[in-house]
Amino acid sequence: MPDEVVKQYKEILQQYVDGQNEEDLYLGQQFSRRFIEKEISPEEVISIHKTALAEVLPDMPGKLWHSFDFLIEMMIHYGLALREHQSLIRKQEEIQIEMNVASKVQDTLLKTRKPDFKELDIGFVTEPAKQMSGDYIYFLNDNSYEAGVAVADVIGKGIPAALCMSMIKFGMDGLRDENTSPSNVLDIVNRIVEKSVDDSMFISMFYGKYDARDSSFSYATAGHEPALLYKASTGKFTELHAKGLLLGVQPNVVYEEKSVILEEGDFIAIMTDGVTEVRTDTDFIDDQVIKSILVEVKDESAQEIADAVYQRLAYLQNFHLSDDFTIVIFKKENGKV
Repeated sequence: MPDEVVKQYKEILQQYVDGQNEEDLYLGQQFSRRFIEKEISPEEVISIHKTALAEVLPDMPGKLWHSFDFLIEMMIHYGLALREHQSLIRKQEEIQIEMNVASKVQDTLLKTRKPDFKELDIGFVTEPAKQMSGDYIYFLNDNSYEAGVAVADVIGKGIPAALCMSMIKFGMDGLRDENTSPSNVLDIVNRIVEKSVDDSMFISMFYGKYDARDSSFSYATAGHEPALLYKASTGKFTELHAKGLLLGVQPNVVYEEKSVILEEGDFIAIMTDGVTEVRTDTDFIDDQVIKSILVEVKDESAQEIADAVYQRLAYLQNFHLSDDFTIVIFKKENGKV
């Protein structure tokens, strides 16, 4: 270590021991910057202090000198732990900066516009559990009589999930002039995902399309949660199941397509597992809880139905979502044909 630093430290220490005034203490505080400039470690500072003190107070008891050796050993390990801690903090800060950028990119690039569709009332809520969501909604409205929606859930979170969702958007954007039957949509998106994403990333997806010409809702699913169909005439729910493998598993997959007819007051609730698998402090909720909420607000608008489900289930989790939350409501209102 530099002799000049040791000498200056000894002089400041001598002044403080002799006078014990605030000015000398302030000088010591300012001098600590010299240690930083010279990259002197905490254990070296103690060694400098011990050497200087031997000249300033030569009559100190021997046992006290040994305590400095003990402190030096402690500071060696403390310094190592401190540097490791600071390194982790810097890495976390870098990751947070990357996450902030990725989150903004996700919000910008993955935006979708809800169709202004007079034959159908549409509402939705999508809320991330953390900074970035693994859920994605994409609306497709090519003409005045059809409205489609894709609801996807990426198995994985963070930046890799955002990249997967960009692949979905890329695939959906290319469907404007294609056959938009649900089975064909999933087939096209699956081929893109299978070629473009890592083998460890998989995506579940539900795609449904409402056709106002015959009030039909056709749908297909790639390993996604079944949607719920509420029939106003009976007051009962039906789960909309269809066979289909997760996106990205195999290049050639046949997706089963089914169809139902919507009548006045009927609605379809399309959800991710952040809705259907809500966990409270004690247990997972029963699907009857979701159905009971939907029944309570069945006469409200589609957006009010979606908002009600979110508010009730978020309340059960003390407003700390355990998973990304997404619900889309397609409702055929009274008086609309």
